[in-house]
Amino acid sequence: MLSGIIRESISKANTKTLRKNGYLIANIYGKGKENIHCAFKRNDFVREVKKKTDLIFDVEVGTQKYPVVIQEYQKDPVTSEIIHVDLMLAQKGIEAKYSVKVRTIGTPKGLKNKGVLMMSKKRIKVKSAPENLPKDYEINVSNLDVGDVVLVRDLPPFNGVKIVERDDVAIVGVIKSR
Repeated sequence: MLSGIIRESISKANTKTLRKNGYLIANIYGKGKENIHCAFKRNDFVREVKKKTDLIFDVEVGTQKYPVVIQEYQKDPVTSEIIHVDLMLAQKGIEAKYSVKVRTIGTPKGLKNKGVLMMSKKRIKVKSAPENLPKDYEINVSNLDVGDVVLVRDLPPFNGVKIVERDDVAIVGVIKSR
Protein backbone atom coordinates (compact mmCIF):
# COMPACT_ATOMS: atom_id res chain seq x y z
CA MET A 1 0.00 0.00 0.00
CA LEU A 2 1.16 3.48 -0.85
CA SER A 3 1.86 5.63 2.20
CA GLY A 4 2.40 9.36 2.32
CA ILE A 5 2.84 12.27 4.68
CA ILE A 6 0.50 15.11 5.57
CA ARG A 7 1.83 18.52 4.52
CA GLU A 8 1.80 20.87 7.47
CA SER A 9 2.34 23.94 5.31
CA ILE A 10 1.16 24.50 1.75
CA SER A 11 3.56 27.37 1.12
CA LYS A 12 5.69 27.58 -2.02
CA ALA A 13 8.90 27.15 -0.05
CA ASN A 14 7.63 24.01 1.67
CA THR A 15 6.41 22.57 -1.64
CA LYS A 16 9.76 23.30 -3.29
CA THR A 17 11.63 21.58 -0.46
CA LEU A 18 9.43 18.50 -0.66
CA ARG A 19 9.89 18.25 -4.44
CA LYS A 20 13.67 18.61 -4.03
CA ASN A 21 13.57 15.68 -1.57
CA GLY A 22 11.80 13.42 -4.10
CA TYR A 23 8.20 13.92 -3.02
CA LEU A 24 5.14 14.24 -5.24
CA ILE A 25 2.65 16.87 -4.05
CA ALA A 26 -0.94 15.59 -3.80
CA ASN A 27 -4.40 16.70 -2.74
CA ILE A 28 -7.12 14.29 -1.66
CA TYR A 29 -10.68 15.57 -1.81
CA GLY A 30 -14.23 14.28 -1.75
CA LYS A 31 -17.83 15.39 -1.49
CA GLY A 32 -18.54 16.74 1.99
CA LYS A 33 -14.97 16.06 3.16
CA GLU A 34 -12.20 18.49 3.95
CA ASN A 35 -9.24 18.55 1.54
CA ILE A 36 -6.17 16.64 2.64
CA HIS A 37 -2.85 18.16 1.56
CA CYS A 38 -0.26 15.41 1.40
CA ALA A 39 2.88 14.19 -0.36
CA PHE A 40 4.11 10.79 -1.55
CA LYS A 41 7.57 9.61 -2.56
CA ARG A 42 7.49 10.09 -6.36
CA ASN A 43 9.06 6.72 -7.25
CA ASP A 44 6.80 4.81 -4.84
CA PHE A 45 3.73 6.53 -6.30
CA VAL A 46 4.68 5.74 -9.92
CA ARG A 47 5.49 2.12 -9.01
CA GLU A 48 2.16 1.71 -7.18
CA VAL A 49 0.14 3.22 -10.05
CA LYS A 50 1.83 1.00 -12.64
CA LYS A 51 1.06 -2.20 -10.75
CA LYS A 52 -2.55 -1.40 -9.79
CA THR A 53 -5.26 -3.40 -11.55
CA ASP A 54 -8.37 -1.41 -10.60
CA LEU A 55 -9.30 2.23 -11.02
CA ILE A 56 -9.65 2.58 -7.23
CA PHE A 57 -6.64 1.97 -5.00
CA ASP A 58 -5.85 2.57 -1.31
CA VAL A 59 -3.41 5.11 0.08
CA GLU A 60 -2.36 5.68 3.67
CA VAL A 61 -1.77 9.24 4.80
CA GLY A 62 -0.74 9.68 8.40
CA THR A 63 -2.76 7.02 10.23
CA GLN A 64 -5.79 7.02 7.91
CA LYS A 65 -6.48 4.79 4.89
CA TYR A 66 -8.36 6.24 1.91
CA PRO A 67 -9.76 4.57 -1.22
CA VAL A 68 -8.89 7.02 -4.02
CA VAL A 69 -8.97 7.51 -7.79
CA ILE A 70 -6.47 9.60 -9.77
CA GLN A 71 -8.50 12.52 -11.08
CA GLU A 72 -5.81 14.69 -12.63
CA TYR A 73 -2.04 15.06 -12.67
CA GLN A 74 0.43 17.70 -13.80
CA LYS A 75 3.80 17.13 -15.41
CA ASP A 76 6.86 19.33 -15.54
CA PRO A 77 6.96 20.81 -19.06
CA VAL A 78 10.72 20.30 -19.41
CA THR A 79 11.44 16.97 -17.70
CA SER A 80 7.97 15.37 -18.06
CA GLU A 81 8.15 14.25 -14.43
CA ILE A 82 4.88 14.16 -12.52
CA ILE A 83 4.91 17.08 -10.06
CA HIS A 84 1.34 17.17 -8.73
CA VAL A 85 -1.62 14.79 -8.51
CA ASP A 86 -5.26 15.24 -7.50
CA LEU A 87 -6.83 12.19 -5.86
CA MET A 88 -10.59 11.91 -5.40
CA LEU A 89 -12.04 9.87 -2.55
CA ALA A 90 -14.11 6.92 -3.77
CA GLN A 91 -16.95 7.19 -1.26
CA LYS A 92 -19.42 4.29 -1.17
CA GLY A 93 -22.90 5.23 -2.35
CA ILE A 94 -21.88 8.66 -3.69
CA GLU A 95 -21.99 9.06 -7.46
CA ALA A 96 -19.04 10.77 -9.12
CA LYS A 97 -17.49 11.03 -12.57
CA TYR A 98 -14.74 8.56 -13.43
CA SER A 99 -12.69 7.76 -16.54
CA VAL A 100 -12.82 4.02 -17.26
CA LYS A 101 -10.17 2.43 -19.49
CA VAL A 102 -11.10 0.91 -22.89
CA ARG A 103 -9.41 -2.41 -23.75
CA THR A 104 -9.55 -4.11 -27.14
CA ILE A 105 -9.35 -7.87 -27.66
CA GLY A 106 -8.86 -9.78 -30.87
CA THR A 107 -7.32 -8.88 -34.24
CA PRO A 108 -9.54 -7.03 -36.73
CA LYS A 109 -10.12 -8.81 -40.03
CA GLY A 110 -9.68 -5.42 -41.73
CA LEU A 111 -5.93 -5.57 -41.08
CA LYS A 112 -5.65 -8.19 -43.85
CA ASN A 113 -7.42 -5.75 -46.22
CA LYS A 114 -4.75 -3.03 -45.73
CA GLY A 115 -6.51 -1.42 -42.78
CA VAL A 116 -5.12 0.11 -39.58
CA LEU A 117 -6.74 -0.11 -36.13
CA MET A 118 -7.36 3.41 -34.74
CA MET A 119 -8.10 3.99 -31.05
CA SER A 120 -9.95 7.30 -30.83
CA LYS A 121 -10.69 7.08 -27.09
CA LYS A 122 -8.58 5.30 -24.51
CA ARG A 123 -10.96 6.19 -21.66
CA ILE A 124 -14.72 6.65 -21.34
CA LYS A 125 -16.22 9.13 -18.86
CA VAL A 126 -18.93 7.58 -16.68
CA LYS A 127 -20.99 8.62 -13.68
CA SER A 128 -21.34 5.95 -11.03
CA ALA A 129 -20.95 4.99 -7.41
CA PRO A 130 -17.56 3.29 -6.83
CA GLU A 131 -19.09 -0.10 -6.03
CA ASN A 132 -20.77 -0.25 -9.49
CA LEU A 133 -17.70 0.89 -11.41
CA PRO A 134 -16.52 -1.52 -14.14
CA LYS A 135 -12.82 -2.46 -14.21
CA ASP A 136 -12.70 -1.55 -17.91
CA TYR A 137 -14.75 -1.62 -21.12
CA GLU A 138 -13.70 -4.61 -23.19
CA ILE A 139 -14.33 -4.32 -26.94
CA ASN A 140 -13.95 -7.30 -29.28
CA VAL A 141 -12.56 -5.92 -32.57
CA SER A 142 -12.28 -9.28 -34.39
CA ASN A 143 -15.21 -8.57 -36.75
CA LEU A 144 -14.16 -5.03 -37.71
CA ASP A 145 -13.36 -4.55 -41.40
CA VAL A 146 -12.05 -1.43 -43.17
CA GLY A 147 -14.50 1.42 -42.51
CA ASP A 148 -16.13 -0.19 -39.45
CA VAL A 149 -16.23 1.65 -36.11
CA VAL A 150 -17.41 0.99 -32.57
CA LEU A 151 -19.34 3.93 -31.12
CA VAL A 152 -20.09 4.84 -27.51
CA ARG A 153 -23.69 3.60 -27.96
CA ASP A 154 -22.31 0.12 -28.85
CA LEU A 155 -20.72 -0.33 -25.40
CA PRO A 156 -22.28 -2.92 -23.10
CA PRO A 157 -24.43 -1.41 -20.32
CA PHE A 158 -23.41 -1.86 -16.69
CA ASN A 159 -25.93 -1.72 -13.85
CA GLY A 160 -25.77 1.65 -12.05
CA VAL A 161 -23.29 3.16 -14.54
CA LYS A 162 -24.25 6.07 -16.80
CA ILE A 163 -21.97 6.99 -19.69
CA VAL A 164 -21.62 10.78 -19.96
CA GLU A 165 -20.04 10.81 -23.43
CA ARG A 166 -22.07 11.54 -26.57
CA ASP A 167 -23.60 8.43 -28.22
CA ASP A 168 -22.14 9.11 -31.67
CA VAL A 169 -18.48 9.37 -30.60
CA ALA A 170 -16.18 6.74 -32.15
CA ILE A 171 -14.05 4.70 -29.76
CA VAL A 172 -12.20 2.34 -32.07
CA GLY A 173 -12.30 1.65 -35.79
CA VAL A 174 -10.40 0.27 -38.77
CA ILE A 175 -9.36 2.84 -41.37
CA LYS A 176 -7.75 2.33 -44.76
CA SER A 177 -3.99 2.82 -44.69
CA ARG A 178 -2.36 5.06 -47.24
